[in-house]
Amino acid sequence: MPEFNVTQLTESVLNSYAGAPDPRVASVLRKLITHLHAFVRDSELTLDEWTRAIDFLNRTGQISGATRQEFILLSDVLGVSMLVDAINHRGEAGATDTTVLGPFYVGEHRVTPHGTDLAGSAPGERVLVEASVSDTAGRPIAGAHVDVWHADIDGMYDSQKPGYRLDEPHLRARFVTGSGVDAGRFSFRTVMPHSYPVPTDGPVGELLRAAGRHAMRPAHIHFVINAAGYQPLVTHLFVAGDSYLDSDAVYGVKPSLIVRLEPHDEPTWPDGTPAPARWYRTSYRFALRKETPA
Repeated sequence: MPEFNVTQLTESVLNSYAGAPDPRVASVLRKLITHLHAFVRDSELTLDEWTRAIDFLNRTGQISGATRQEFILLSDVLGVSMLVDAINHRGEAGATDTTVLGPFYVGEHRVTPHGTDLAGSAPGERVLVEASVSDTAGRPIAGAHVDVWHADIDGMYDSQKPGYRLDEPHLRARFVTGSGVDAGRFSFRTVMPHSYPVPTDGPVGELLRAAGRHAMRPAHIHFVINAAGYQPLVTHLFVAGDSYLDSDAVYGVKPSLIVRLEPHDEPTWPDGTPAPARWYRTSYRFALRKETPA
C-alpha cells in the first residue's frame, strides 16, 4: 500500500489516472494533476485557504446562468481565455486577429437588414460601421453570418438589465454579408461604445479587489463571424484613444483591432436619410482563414 504523504501522493494519483482510454484525456489529466499538486506544495496552501477557494468556485457557478457566465469572466481576468486563444490561433498570417468572446454572448439573433440602426432612442453619439468579410487573399465572402453586440453608454449589455428578453435584442444583431456588387459587405448604425467595468458584484469582483486591479474594459464592439468553409472568427473592434487600451481587465486588446471613429457633419447618412449634427464613421475588413481539412 502506498504511503499518501507530501512526497508520494502525487505519483499515486497520477498512476490511478494513467489508464484513461483516450490518450489526450490521459495527457491533459497528467499535466493538470502535476501542476495543481505543485501549486499546492509551492504555496503551502492552508486548509482554510482551500476551503475558501472551493467556496469561491461554488459561488462562481451559482451566479452563472443563461445571460451571465462568471466562469468565462474568471477565465478572462486571469488571462486564461487569451492564452487559450493565442495557442489556438498561431500562424494565421493574413487573418483578422482573434480575442475573447466575453461573458455576455447570448447566441444567434434573427437576421437584420444592412444599415439598421441598432440603438433606437438610446442616448449617445451615433456611429456608422461599414465592414466587409473576405478570405486572407482579399476575396469577398458572400453569405457570411455576422453577430454583433456591445454595451450602452452606461456600460451595460442588454442581457444585464431587468426585463431582458432574448427576442427583443438591444445593441445586438445578426447580419448576412451581401452578394454581387455588395459581396462580403455589411453595415449598421449604433451609438458610440464606451469603456466600462466588467461585473464586480460577484466572485470575480472580489478577486479583482483583493488583487488591487481595476475592472475596466476599453470601448469596443463584439463580432462573431461564421462562413461555410472558413474558421469562425471571434473578435472585437476597439475605439482608438480609449484610456484603457493599455490595461484592459481581460487582456483582449490587439493593435490590429483598434479603429478610429472619424467625425462627420454632413446632414444625411450615406443612404440619404437625416443624420444628427455630428456623427462618426469607421470601416474595417475582416479576413477569415480557411477551414483546416480534417
